[in-house]
Amino acid sequence: MSASSLSSHSDKYNSHVTMFVPVLAKCTNRAKAKNKKKKKKNINMSSMRWVISGGRATAAAAAGPSRLWSGVARRLSSSDPCLRYCNRLSNVRTMASKAVTIENLNPNILKLEYAVRGPLVIRAGEIEKELEKGAKKPFKTVIKANIGDAHAMGQAPITFIRQVLACVAYPDFIKNSDFPADVKQRAQDILKGCGGGSVGAYSTSQGIELVRRHVAEYIEKRDGHPARWQDICLSTGASTAIKNVLQMLCNKIDGKPSGVMIPIPQYPLYSASLAEYGLEQVRYYLDEERGWGLDVAELTRALQQGSNTCKVRALVVINPGNPTGQVLTRANIEAIVKFAHEHGLLVLADEVYQKNVYAPGSEFFSFKKVVREMGEPYSSELEVASFMSVSKGYVGECGLRGGWMELLNLQPEVQAQLYKCISAMLCPTTLGQTAVDCVAKEPVQGDPSYELWSREKAGVLTSLAERANMIAETFNSMQGFKCNIVQGAMYAFPRIDLPEKAIAAAKAEGKAPDVFYAFRLLEETGICIVPGSGFGQRPGTYHFRTTILPQPELLRHMLDSFKTFHEKFTQQYS
Repeated sequence: MSASSLSSHSDKYNSHVTMFVPVLAKCTNRAKAKNKKKKKKNINMSSMRWVISGGRATAAAAAGPSRLWSGVARRLSSSDPCLRYCNRLSNVRTMASKAVTIENLNPNILKLEYAVRGPLVIRAGEIEKELEKGAKKPFKTVIKANIGDAHAMGQAPITFIRQVLACVAYPDFIKNSDFPADVKQRAQDILKGCGGGSVGAYSTSQGIELVRRHVAEYIEKRDGHPARWQDICLSTGASTAIKNVLQMLCNKIDGKPSGVMIPIPQYPLYSASLAEYGLEQVRYYLDEERGWGLDVAELTRALQQGSNTCKVRALVVINPGNPTGQVLTRANIEAIVKFAHEHGLLVLADEVYQKNVYAPGSEFFSFKKVVREMGEPYSSELEVASFMSVSKGYVGECGLRGGWMELLNLQPEVQAQLYKCISAMLCPTTLGQTAVDCVAKEPVQGDPSYELWSREKAGVLTSLAERANMIAETFNSMQGFKCNIVQGAMYAFPRIDLPEKAIAAAKAEGKAPDVFYAFRLLEETGICIVPGSGFGQRPGTYHFRTTILPQPELLRHMLDSFKTFHEKFTQQYS
């Protein structure tokens, strides 16, 4: 690079260089000392003076900074911190010529955070690799209780679903296998809806028509009210459908950005997506003292506050709750419906855990069912987008990425525009759509697969209910913990009282107290959880989310380790 061209970058370039002048001076001394011992050729000190004098761009013409850095680097140990700084500085010139840099990146991406796969999970992965290489730890394995991934935690697949998947992926099984007749027939029906009779072909953008019809039949049976298959759109997991709907709201109204009401605590998909799309978060708090219930007075407070800075256009409700595990009562849903209708809000009903209800007396009611049964004006006016997934429930097929959304009372023109946006993504995975079909149209009594399917389904849900009870009871037996009953979903979200000394230690490390606690837990027990700050929580309170998914024996071990750690942690900082 010539002196004149380098000079054009000099202001930004020099600001980076100046930060490292003391470090590079130290590097020089180290390198010179090593040279004397090893009798190596001296570093070009005229080039080094280029740095020490302040890094003026015009002085780079003689040797160029890249030669300087490489010269210093060759004379330093690979573990030397100075080398790391040199390497970082050597990238400054390269970064200046890149089309995409941190400085010109979409700022919304920089704001995006997703705690479920954040720094703790990265560290957990590093620890796993360390264990594989024989590192000595006070534990033998990492327990990833951070994410609702049932199969990763040892849950067996449902046989009926896997057999249908096998047949659609390899149609020869339909003719030449011992699979049950209903499995083969289901696979044939699905393949008839695929181009060329193959799941390797694109489907229509909204999904295979037969599968959408089966989803509509499932919803009719669940709610007791008609469902139009044309209002069903299959998706690559529920997450994609949720993001598609949120994307529709990216518009300024009367000069204000659009805002979306989200529960706190909330599933980080929402905060991350809102940040990505430049939408404002309007946070309403769930009531922990009332089993994480939803209070309309709190909705009103949040709406009024949010209206100062944005145009509030939508309300997200997660039922059953993630990360909080509550199941809303019908009365609670009716109150939410009235609130949303009064304020002209689109309701995003995240109902992916609808099959995960455990607590006696708890029952899942879909928003659509309640809206329809409340009658006019709600049944014909309130706009609702509801979501379902094969990743949850008793199925747990997270990796297949299958889901759907149903749209209620949207303007036909708006729905057409949404479908247009979805068409740009071509189609959801056809194997995911196959899994959706198996969930929407389950085997019935008399089918060859029914007995095994029924036994497997009941086994999963019974075990989940037992684990939900076990985890709440254990945390409530521990000093400094308070855990609401896990009524549904796959998580517990206990509150923890942290000692003041622990809070001070966390601040000294620049960490939130619950993050500090979670890192210590991971390093000492191998248990990976998600700090409550990743979901949002009332100021001055600390929580964490853990799944109930580890198999019973592993879960008991996890809870025992957790209890031992917490006692030790409390003693250390008391």
